[in-house]
Amino acid sequence: MRRTLLLALSILLSSISLAAAAEIHVGPGGDDANPGTADRPVQTLAAAQRLARLRAGKEPVQVLIREGVYYLPETLVFTPDDSGTAEAPVTYAAAPGAEVVLSGGLRLALAWKPYRDGIYQAATPAGLRMDQLFVDGVRQHMARYPNFDPDDAVYNGYAADAFSKERAANWKNPAGGYIHAMHRHRWGGYHYRITGKNDAGEVTYEGGWQNNRQMGMHGSHRFVENIFEELDAPGEWYHDAGADTLYFYPPDGIDLGAAAVEVVRLRRLVEFRGSQESPVKFVNLRGITFRHAARTFMDTREPLLRSDWTIYRGGAVFYEGAEDCELADCTFDQVGGNTVFVNNYNRRIAVRGCLISDSGGSGVCFVGDPGAVRNPLFEYGQRQSLDGIDRTPGPKTDNYPADCLVEDCLIRRTGRVEKQSAGVQISMARRITVRHCSIYELPRAGINISEGTWGGHLIEYCDVFDTVLETHDHGSFNCWGRDRFWGLHNAPDDKLPELALLDAVETTVIRNSRWRCDHGWDIDLDDGASNYHVYNNLMLRGGLKFREGFHRIGENNIMVGDSFHPHVWYADSRDVFRRNIVFTQYRPIRVSAPWGKEVDYNLLHQPNAETAPAAILRSQSGRDEHSIIADAMFVAPARADYRVREGSPALGLGFESFAMDRFGVRSPRLRAVARTPDLPEAPAPAERQPAEEARQEWQGAVVAPLEGEAYSAFGVGREDGGIHLVRVPPGSRAARAGLRTNDVVQKINGQPVQTLDQLMAAPQPAAGRPLRIDYVREQRAARLEMAGDR
Repeated sequence: MRRTLLLALSILLSSISLAAAAEIHVGPGGDDANPGTADRPVQTLAAAQRLARLRAGKEPVQVLIREGVYYLPETLVFTPDDSGTAEAPVTYAAAPGAEVVLSGGLRLALAWKPYRDGIYQAATPAGLRMDQLFVDGVRQHMARYPNFDPDDAVYNGYAADAFSKERAANWKNPAGGYIHAMHRHRWGGYHYRITGKNDAGEVTYEGGWQNNRQMGMHGSHRFVENIFEELDAPGEWYHDAGADTLYFYPPDGIDLGAAAVEVVRLRRLVEFRGSQESPVKFVNLRGITFRHAARTFMDTREPLLRSDWTIYRGGAVFYEGAEDCELADCTFDQVGGNTVFVNNYNRRIAVRGCLISDSGGSGVCFVGDPGAVRNPLFEYGQRQSLDGIDRTPGPKTDNYPADCLVEDCLIRRTGRVEKQSAGVQISMARRITVRHCSIYELPRAGINISEGTWGGHLIEYCDVFDTVLETHDHGSFNCWGRDRFWGLHNAPDDKLPELALLDAVETTVIRNSRWRCDHGWDIDLDDGASNYHVYNNLMLRGGLKFREGFHRIGENNIMVGDSFHPHVWYADSRDVFRRNIVFTQYRPIRVSAPWGKEVDYNLLHQPNAETAPAAILRSQSGRDEHSIIADAMFVAPARADYRVREGSPALGLGFESFAMDRFGVRSPRLRAVARTPDLPEAPAPAERQPAEEARQEWQGAVVAPLEGEAYSAFGVGREDGGIHLVRVPPGSRAARAGLRTNDVVQKINGQPVQTLDQLMAAPQPAAGRPLRIDYVREQRAARLEMAGDR
């Protein structure tokens, strides 16, 4: 009902005639002393805003912005004084046919002269600070090592020796440079500001707070930038602020004498600043291009709830305390941080028809106030007890975004700087709709929902692919639900299904969308994610994962080349998986049969196969009594049409075909430039589960190597590896030392054990010489000693 009202309101606003609105005209050739009429326009948006306020709320107001680049001297801030009404909205729009750019930067007039080796230099205004340089509208690269490589997916080039002592020996003064590095397990990244070198010649730095699961940098996925001595490739630049000098190595074809050279100043270009008590209402932005917002990665430090995310609450367009405002048909071009940020209390904010490209951070963020969460925890390893939590369902306050919309948007190549980012990020919010969006070429998830707080979201008709390109252990859609119930001490098992709904109070629906993730899962419902209904989805590569949550329904989905991935389920998960078409057998990890509430009426597709009971699925799930192996009889898979033909055995199981031509953006402007995913060439083989013959005995425990998805299930990186304790019988030496079933042993006496051969070759405990064992339990590292026999 709320979504219907939101749509109706949007149609009402869009239908208001421009002719009926009071018009205020802005143009580069205007004068702020003018009245803002068509023949006497004002020159700046600030002047237009002053005139619009005189009429706001009394009649519809159209601020028509003529073609040009408007360099904002400061953030344009809308307050309750700017508000319109449902009948009389205030709209700032590009004039018909005009290309309007709002810039948070500054155009420089420079006198270039040769420096050396193809590099040019120019004096800059005194005191100028800059973190991005644009030449003829294209963002250039800070001087970096290794050099920018467009064909390298990770950081566009990385090196283990990026800031080694040997490398730094060539740097006179690296202070002010930056280190960018992946998380050890590639769960996002870190950023550091270089402060100099110590007496030993080693680089010193500060930062690393951008990831909430502190495990250190990746050993090789790292690079440095803003180092003068690394200025050695076309497209690189370095600004010596102390000497007010800019150095630039222009790429071929650039005439520096005629080129437009711009730098970035502002973090936020436009801000809506109200409150729940006094919101900004009915102020719309339409048809505008936003450029030149500053990078903010060193300010990304506020942890979100029990995750590896931290957040910077800011964006090129920022909303806080707004209602019924629309951002429509706009373009965001290479902004440095988050693009659109909807912060804390907001209601019915619509982002519609927008093109978001090459942003440094996330595309559109909806993030609420942790103060609205009951019993919030922030560190992944934190736990609480049943008798210590508030059992009131839902939020404590209304200080969060709700009933908002992202529709018909093309979001591509975001996360250029910050790898813990998403096309759409939702955290501590309620009833957010993401519809008809095309999202691709991202380092991490296309759509990410942090926590179950408070659900009710709707994801539909989206096309999300080419994701998790730089990181690991994620999905094109990713979520988790580490809410009050998750890891709760002293909670009886039979209470957990009820407790899981304390925060995930409304069902989140994912439907009628197409997904492809070649480096993870297509749809990944991770730790604790609960109260989801996933149906009518076409998954092209990574399948569907459910991990340790409750009340999930997966039905009427197609998993091309892949299957269902149940990981680490509760005994009474109440999960349902029915009437789906899978291409391989299931891929369970640490799930005991029978699975969930219902697993049945599924079809294991095998081309040209005779219809037969799916014995393999039944043996895995302990259910699937009516599931079959058969040819699904798809209409035209080579053309991405996975509807089933009349007579398909799937129809007899209750499967219903769904539309294959409604994914992604709809507007002609965006469809003309949007890509669609590559189609799978052949079904991907299932990753082999550790075979019985691969298991051995160690210290009385049954052990096996980690393989395939087991790394994710146990929360360890492939670089660290480990040995899975499949079964630790009571009384065994392993049990007496404190090890348990499903622990992962990673080191013995400081030496890694990644294979069974390494484990068997490790020392044995002896009297007076215990073994020091490093292991992982429930994704947390720990250490114990194993004593020898006396």
